[in-house]
Amino acid sequence: MSLSESDFYEAGLSLPPDVRKHVALRLLESVDPDEAFGVASESWLRTEAAAAYDALKADPSRAVPAGDVRARFEEKWAARS
Repeated sequence: MSLSESDFYEAGLSLPPDVRKHVALRLLESVDPDEAFGVASESWLRTEAAAAYDALKADPSRAVPAGDVRARFEEKWAARS
């Protein structure tokens, strides 16, 4: 079965937003991996990273010392093996 560009677009719009985002990034990556990384990282910076920064500014007591973060990563890494 072959879809026209417009049929494909319409079918894509019927997907939930989070699925559309992942499909769009995968399609972009299939054409230009460097651009896909740039789009994904820019999106992350504007959404998740910005929200985390705002939350930390609003409540500095939420800060986690770097040593604690590193220890958590090391524990998770060790648990993988």
